[in-house]
Amino acid sequence: MDFTLSPEHEDLRLRVRAFIEEHVLPLESDPENFSDYENIPPERLAPVRAKARKAGLWAPQSPREFGGMQLPIIAWAAVYEEAARSVFGPLAINCMAPDDGNMNLLARAGTPAQKEWFLRPLVEGKVRSAFAMTEPHPGSGSDPGMMLTRAEKKGDRYIVRGRKWFITGADGAAHFILIARTSDEPRRGLTGFLYHKDQPGWRIARRIPIMGPEEHGGHCEIEYDGLEIPAENVLLNEGDGLRVTQIRLGPARLTHCMRWLGWAKRCMEIAQEYVGRREAFGSKLAERENVQVKLGEVAHQIQIGRLLTMHAAWKLDQGSRARKEISMAKIQVADTLHQAADVAIQVNGARGYSKDTILEWIYRAARAARLVDGASEVHKMVLSRFMREEGRDFWRWG
Repeated sequence: MDFTLSPEHEDLRLRVRAFIEEHVLPLESDPENFSDYENIPPERLAPVRAKARKAGLWAPQSPREFGGMQLPIIAWAAVYEEAARSVFGPLAINCMAPDDGNMNLLARAGTPAQKEWFLRPLVEGKVRSAFAMTEPHPGSGSDPGMMLTRAEKKGDRYIVRGRKWFITGADGAAHFILIARTSDEPRRGLTGFLYHKDQPGWRIARRIPIMGPEEHGGHCEIEYDGLEIPAENVLLNEGDGLRVTQIRLGPARLTHCMRWLGWAKRCMEIAQEYVGRREAFGSKLAERENVQVKLGEVAHQIQIGRLLTMHAAWKLDQGSRARKEISMAKIQVADTLHQAADVAIQVNGARGYSKDTILEWIYRAARAARLVDGASEVHKMVLSRFMREEGRDFWRWG
């Protein structure tokens, strides 16, 4: 398990670092670049995205035939982390959730026609997308077996009725991936579908207010009342819905970690700069032992998160599902991001609590990290189950 980047990938990492420094970080300093939902308006980001495409720094995860870079997942880890030095960085190079996970799923599970229809416009940055799985109580959350939204087959079409909520990016998305129940079989009861926003029979009931900040398109509640989906828009086959979710959610959880590590490092960057110049009671804050301990602990936790993330990425590249490795990374990095933002705000004092830095934005986003794509408690249950099944081999090498 040698995580040394190849010369090609190291050069790419440095190019992304330079691009974010020159073209993306300056966007954060202008309050006009934060919309009503505290994310950059697409029209203000468009010129930077055009520069990223021209520089060959576009869609690291997607097939070359559609305009992506088709990197291995270990290279995603390095590139995404660098991109997330700015909160707008992943958007700038087209590797932000939920489009990121949807592109990866479509590349692996779509038919040639589905890829041309759904994947190409996503990779090209012409549309946004959403993944509709989570439901209000008593429907499915972390347990997809509780899904209530149904797709009933009639002839060559499926008729969908039900409700989803907290669907990230739904407001303004053109392409949707939907998971719905097609039978009551325990393992083969769910199916994945593709549909376009212009198809009748569904609506956004509300954009759910959250602590924020928000991804583009927010987090929405969706009602389905007779949406008709042609059979050719089934992902894989009927009954493969659990497989579809596994293909999407494992790597998507890990790419969250990659981006969160970039945010955590940014928090430490802001903290280090401030304590290095702020003086009080006759000395700089950086010289205080209690400040050094706080920053040193976060640095320690970030590096643990980076190693866990890279290990899981390596496992995925080897063809493993890396379920326990991804769960370990998700728990560690989500906790670390929250700790990094909290410590950075504390050592910055009132400045950190204000909007003069990006810290309070990251702090609010960080609280969601321990919930999205499976709450930390669910991932700890996953690890407990693996440990019970594998015994001492839970810690095997390789």
